[in-house]
Amino acid sequence: MPAKYIIGSLVGSFAIAYVIDNIIADQKIFGGTTPKTITDKEWYAATDKQFQAWPRTAGPPVVMNPISRQNFIVKTSDS
Repeated sequence: MPAKYIIGSLVGSFAIAYVIDNIIADQKIFGGTTPKTITDKEWYAATDKQFQAWPRTAGPPVVMNPISRQNFIVKTSDS
């Protein structure tokens, strides 16, 4: 019984969030325009070409989670 309320609430909140996002971002109720850098495909291609032309320098590989990569030695105390 409670699951239908939880699922209904989630669906309703996503619907409300979508409508509000659409009104604010796409219909621009607070004014503003979409920048040319987003709408112009030629600008995007030139920017992407520039990014790909940059020289890449890198160091050694980085371990994302060093804690899980360590070899822990557990010492037992002889008492």
